[in-house]
Amino acid sequence: MMQDDTNGESSFEFVERKIEGISLVDNAMRQEVPLGASLIPPSMATQGLGGVEPPSALPSFIEPSPRPSIDNTTAATSATSGTSTASSDPSSYNPAASAFYPKTFSPVIPASKGSDASLSTVDSNLETDPNAGVSSQLLGWVKGAVGGSAGILSRVTEKAKSSMNSMITTLDPQMKEFIYSGGAVDIVVASDKEIKISPVREAFQSVFGKATVTGLQVNTSTVAAAQPVGFAAGVKAAEERISAVRSAHNIPPEQTVLAVENFLVEIGENKWFDVGVLILSDPAREITLETFTQLTPVPAAVVSLAQEDTPAEYPLRWSGLSVTVGSIMANNLQVPHSEWHQALTGVSRREMILLAAKILAGLYKSSVGPIL
Repeated sequence: MMQDDTNGESSFEFVERKIEGISLVDNAMRQEVPLGASLIPPSMATQGLGGVEPPSALPSFIEPSPRPSIDNTTAATSATSGTSTASSDPSSYNPAASAFYPKTFSPVIPASKGSDASLSTVDSNLETDPNAGVSSQLLGWVKGAVGGSAGILSRVTEKAKSSMNSMITTLDPQMKEFIYSGGAVDIVVASDKEIKISPVREAFQSVFGKATVTGLQVNTSTVAAAQPVGFAAGVKAAEERISAVRSAHNIPPEQTVLAVENFLVEIGENKWFDVGVLILSDPAREITLETFTQLTPVPAAVVSLAQEDTPAEYPLRWSGLSVTVGSIMANNLQVPHSEWHQALTGVSRREMILLAAKILAGLYKSSVGPIL
C-alpha cells in the first residue's frame, strides 16, 4: 500500500492482511509432518489421478507351447537332492528334444532333396543331436547344390566345356568331327562323298551328343546308279548301296549302315522333282528306318535332255537314266555339280540332307530308347 509523506515523497509500506481461514502453507508449517511423508491425500493415492483405475494387462493371443509332463516322483527326488532336471527348469527347456516338437518343412532343404531318405537323415540327426539339425540340413543343401550331376560345379564345367568347344569349332570347323566323335552310336555311310557324310554326322551328333560317322565308297550294278527314276527305283538303289558296302568292306552284320540316294519322280503330268531318300539299317536291333528330303522342282526340258542322252540299249533303263539331271543343271547354271540345288532354289543339297538326317536320327533315338 502506497502512502504520501509530508515532504511529498512517496513510500511503500507493507500492511499485513488477514485472510479468512488458514492457508495450506501455514497449516503445513504448523502441523508436525514427519520427514519423508507424502503430502498426497489418501483418497487420491488409492483411486489414482482423476479417480481412474490403473490399466489392466493386455490380452495375449499366443498360445503357450505344450510342455512335457513332469513326473512327481522325479520332481520330488530332484527337490530333495537339491538338483534340478532339464525338464523342470524353464530356462533349459529344448523344444527340439521334446516329443511335442513338430517336424515341419525346412526351407533350407531344396525341393530336389525332399525325398524320404533325406528326411530320415534329418530325423536321425535330430535324435542323436538335437542341436545338429540346422547344421546337417545346411550341409545337405550345400552338398546337393554344389556337388552331383546337377550341381553348380557340374553346370559351370559343362558350360565352360561347351563354350570352349564352340570356340574351337568356329576357328576350325573340321575339329567338330573329333570333338563329338565317340559314344555308343557308330554309323557307316554307304558313300565317300562329303556332301552325304558331313550332314549325317552333324545330325546324329546333334541328336545323340556323341556319334561316330564314317563313309565308305561303294558301287552298285543292279540299279541305275547315275539317275534312278521313281520311288521304287530310288529306295531299291539305297538298299543296294547298303548291301554292297557290307559285302565289299566285310562290315560286321551288327554294324549300322545308312545310305543316301537321290532320284527323279514325276508327280502329275510332266512335273518332275528331285528328291533324296535316307535309309538306316540296324540288324542288331532289327530296325529299318527311311525318310525323304525336300522335293526340288526340275524343268521338264532338262529331264527330256537326260532321256535323250541315255542310250536305248542301256541295260538298266527300266530303273533310270545313265545321265544325271544334276550334270545338265550344273552346265546350264554354270555351277559345280553338287551346288545346282543352291543355285536354283537358294537351299543347298547338304541342308536338305541335314534336315532329313535329323528326322531320321530322332526316329532312331525313339526306337532304341535308353539303350544308347
